[in-house]
Amino acid sequence: MEAMELRRQDYHVERPLLNQEQLEELGHWGSATGTRQWRTWFQCSRARAQALLLQHLPVLAWLPQYPVRDWLLGDLLSGLSVAIMQLPQGLAYALLAGLPPVFGLYSSFYPVFIYFLFGTSRHISVGTFAVMSVMVGSVTESLAPDEAFMQSLNSTVNQTARDLKRVQLASTLSVLVGLFQVGLGLVHFGFVVTYLSEPLVRGYTTAAAVQVFVSQLKYVFGLHLSSLSGPLSLIYTVLEVCWKLPQSVAGAVVTAFVAGVVLVVVKLLNDKLRRHLPLPLPGELLTLIGATGISYSVDLKQRFGVDVVGPIPVGLVPPVAPSPQLFTKLVGNAFAIAVVGFAIAISLGKIFALRHGYRVDSNQELVALGLSNLIGGIFQCFPVSCSMSRSLVQESTGGNTQVAGATASLFILIIIIKVGELFQDLPKAVLAATIIVNLKGMLMQLTDIRSLWNANRVDLLIWLVTFVATILLNLDLGLAVAIAFSLLLVVVRTQLPHYSVLGQVPDTDIYRDVAAYSEAREVPGVKVFRSSATVYFANAELYSDALKQRCGVDVDCLISQKKKLLKKQELKLKRLQKERQKQDAASQVTPVSIDVNTSDGNIKSNNVEGSKAEQVSTENELQKIAAGGQEDAKAPAMCTLRALGLPQPDFHSLVLDLSTLSYVDTVCLKSLKNIFHDFREIEVEVYMAACHTPVVAQLEAGHFFDASITKQHLFASVHDAVTFALQHRRSNQVSPVLVTKL
Repeated sequence: MEAMELRRQDYHVERPLLNQEQLEELGHWGSATGTRQWRTWFQCSRARAQALLLQHLPVLAWLPQYPVRDWLLGDLLSGLSVAIMQLPQGLAYALLAGLPPVFGLYSSFYPVFIYFLFGTSRHISVGTFAVMSVMVGSVTESLAPDEAFMQSLNSTVNQTARDLKRVQLASTLSVLVGLFQVGLGLVHFGFVVTYLSEPLVRGYTTAAAVQVFVSQLKYVFGLHLSSLSGPLSLIYTVLEVCWKLPQSVAGAVVTAFVAGVVLVVVKLLNDKLRRHLPLPLPGELLTLIGATGISYSVDLKQRFGVDVVGPIPVGLVPPVAPSPQLFTKLVGNAFAIAVVGFAIAISLGKIFALRHGYRVDSNQELVALGLSNLIGGIFQCFPVSCSMSRSLVQESTGGNTQVAGATASLFILIIIIKVGELFQDLPKAVLAATIIVNLKGMLMQLTDIRSLWNANRVDLLIWLVTFVATILLNLDLGLAVAIAFSLLLVVVRTQLPHYSVLGQVPDTDIYRDVAAYSEAREVPGVKVFRSSATVYFANAELYSDALKQRCGVDVDCLISQKKKLLKKQELKLKRLQKERQKQDAASQVTPVSIDVNTSDGNIKSNNVEGSKAEQVSTENELQKIAAGGQEDAKAPAMCTLRALGLPQPDFHSLVLDLSTLSYVDTVCLKSLKNIFHDFREIEVEVYMAACHTPVVAQLEAGHFFDASITKQHLFASVHDAVTFALQHRRSNQVSPVLVTKL
């Protein structure tokens, strides 16, 4: 019924057929004038200086307009909630990075305050993050393993020297990460994150969560494992944990189990009572305080052998210059950490910006994160990004701006100066339990396998390759393999596009794939061909092959047969010319006879006249054949397939729908020219349709148009090209009849 209703409605669109020349004349098309953007970079004015200052220091733009009465209370409460989460996570993630816990508190203060000044997102919580910490930990443990600091006397690890070396590595790594991010941001390289697709990022963070989980098993079971790094290190670590399970410390296992149960119960209560609680219950902070009190009162370290955090220095540390000698060792890991940290931050920032109706500048975010890591590295922080859990808490508890982040950093400063030393009896097993419980969100991403299987299996392949590569090859090599595979898959998908022959939907000027639309019908005598991807050097030959295959004509074979027949005609002509030359040479030799006998002379003269007549008739015949052969030689292109006895295609025109072309290269130009040449050889005229203006400009720049291929072969739409092809065919068929009648 709907189809019948559509057919009853008459839609009439009347306009002339437009080829490219007519379209340019009608629309007054011309090349855009060059603006020379670089000239504005060197212009100096008060307005430009103010705009640059507000662009690179956004706090000056929004802080003077800050609505104190409406937003201040919400930001203060949100900052307090984030600080309560930041304290245990900072201590735990420092342990994950292979550093003393106090450096997690430093990394929760300096970078947060720097981002408050330079960041453009109002809701993300910058600071320590599990994925970044495990990437840092893989670097510190590989370049400063425990085995390098073994004391020869008692075969124990010199923890002081080891920690100093690891802190130097982590801070230098943070400076290098910051330099990468600031440099990329200043050259507007924020688009680099677009090469990290969502399946890639989710597969990578899931694998990183598995790495984090495995790395915390030694604290949960109280084991002393060897420092492993490089490919398959995760597998070797799991095997070593299984091998040493009989040596587990019962006190550490019980402590981790009880802390984990308490954290899970508090999180479940927060989910159940979310609507009734003004602030979520600080389960992590309460667990840390309770575990520290129990550890101090029971003396877990001495009585049960449970490892504790140890002495935490009070106050801030002075700035320390990075070590340039370590740059060459850290450059690869630094770039990977810079890209991953920015990808996580900008993805969360855009989610919150879309939800609350403001814009996040990706390049300025890159600069802000870079300055946070750069300045933080000078103050002995390790690389940071933003945390998903803390960002959600900051938004849900009423945070509106980065005033909440600044408030959280001030609370952390108070803890560093006054309260930090109280946590020196905190068991490391409790921090490990805190980390593992917070991995729930990332580990739940394993359900992506099912959803991607139903939605897009190519994305599922990217997810699985990223996950497996990161698990087996470690975080740095895994990321490189994932990006390379993702880009390679893009190239492969452009090489395997969907090719289709289009037909006209009845009573419309719309053309669709005849294989997908049962009512679409091919226009008699016209083939319309379309590719779903742009044509470039990697798939130009495949495009030509698919075109010839879909047309149902063996174009190359037909051209080959035509050339063979034309060559035979040429050889026949040469043979006839040689025979004529022989006849001319024979006619020049005439016999002479003298006889006195009249009767005999008459007879001989009659014979001579007869032979001369025969010679003249033969010569005339050869002249006619030779003349006919010469005419054929002068115009071999006029030999039609029908005259040569070859089969003709069942269509007279070919229309190439080039609406999917985004650019053309030299290989594409040559391929299109070859298509014009080959199909004209089999008496099929070729037209192009629906080219975008930049593509037309590139065709002109590549000297595609010439005497044989003009802009009159390029039309504004497929329907224009089909209509013109039919009209052109009718005019060629009618004109000879009119001439004969006249």
